[in-house]
Amino acid sequence: MENLLLLLMYLNNKESFKMLMLRPIAYFFSVVFHPLLMLTYMLVLLLLINPYLFGVSNIHEPSSKLLILRIFLSTFFIPFFSISMLRFLGLIESMEMKDKQERIGPYIITGLFYVWIFWNSFNSQQIPTAYATFVLGTVIALFLAFFINIFTKISAHAVGMGGLVGMVIITMFMFSYVTDSFAMDFGILGVLQMNMTMLLMVVLLLAGLVGTSRLILDAHEPADLYGGYLVGLFSQLIALRFLF
Repeated sequence: MENLLLLLMYLNNKESFKMLMLRPIAYFFSVVFHPLLMLTYMLVLLLLINPYLFGVSNIHEPSSKLLILRIFLSTFFIPFFSISMLRFLGLIESMEMKDKQERIGPYIITGLFYVWIFWNSFNSQQIPTAYATFVLGTVIALFLAFFINIFTKISAHAVGMGGLVGMVIITMFMFSYVTDSFAMDFGILGVLQMNMTMLLMVVLLLAGLVGTSRLILDAHEPADLYGGYLVGLFSQLIALRFLF
């Protein structure tokens, strides 16, 4: 009996150690694939897949880089700074917002910013309808997540990754007549030719890793993740129905 207890204690400590080692990796994926970064990633992917939509020949042109910077500042930096002010003023306890009530203010702030971004994207001559559609999908997902958050703490990370998966699926069908692959230039590391199906597999894998990371960090239950993926994915499909 004593040996059995020692074995159980050993296994428990071993599992705890594994989880402790995995937490930094989980934080990494949670930060790199933060929900506020999804529109920037969507823009980069669309510029890589079909830059001619934006009136440029490749993503490395100055106008492309300027547009990426503008979207990054508008969709990540400004909302993140605003939410940080809520933390500074003591209106939320932490940037992780573990309690669903804490998420109400950040959802409203981000939602208002994103509605403004969509309106400007939709009326901009530089931004194609395809990207404006993805922005609208993100806005729809945000407000659906805000409503669901009243009842349960849906995962914003899963919503973002579900939206990214939806964006890739829509792009595969939308531009299948143009190209089935695109090149990713990594500078001194060379150029990687990426197939659209391979891109979808990579994004699905990343979505799974982000969801697993949220579980490792005890930020959500599995149901919060499943609901988030569905909201993000179907919001993009709803937006496609509106603008195309």
